[in-house]
Amino acid sequence: MSDLNARIVEELTCSYFMELETVMNYIANSTNLVGVKAEPIKQSLLADVAEEIGHAQTIAKRIHVLGGSVPGSGAFQSAQHSLQPPSDPCDVLSVIRGVIEAEAGACAQYKKIIALCSEANDPVTEDMCVTLLADEEEHKRDFEGFLVEYERG
Repeated sequence: MSDLNARIVEELTCSYFMELETVMNYIANSTNLVGVKAEPIKQSLLADVAEEIGHAQTIAKRIHVLGGSVPGSGAFQSAQHSLQPPSDPCDVLSVIRGVIEAEAGACAQYKKIIALCSEANDPVTEDMCVTLLADEEEHKRDFEGFLVEYERG
């Protein structure tokens, strides 16, 4: 495996863990939030769980195809500090802000991989990441809309 391909696999592995961590936090937040204002957020998070799992599975397959090895949980280190469930189960705004931050991080990560793929002439991985980027941008936009609405009260 070339150095550039190894870097792509390393960045895909980072994305893989980001997707799985998002799933954990979405499940936790969709379960822990309470109150009438929390319901739309909980439902949106639950709807996104399956898509995020699909992203992780897609990335895992690509890591394998590129000659990498998909890591197990022992290699996982959490990074989504802003998306941790709040101590106040009614704190919907902190969850919305955490989702926006996590989705922005995913978008930046996919853009980083797209640039690497362009340099490595890997159009298959690039195309996959463009598709994943579009999904993450859509999630981010949805929650930016929630933020505007919830900040207005």
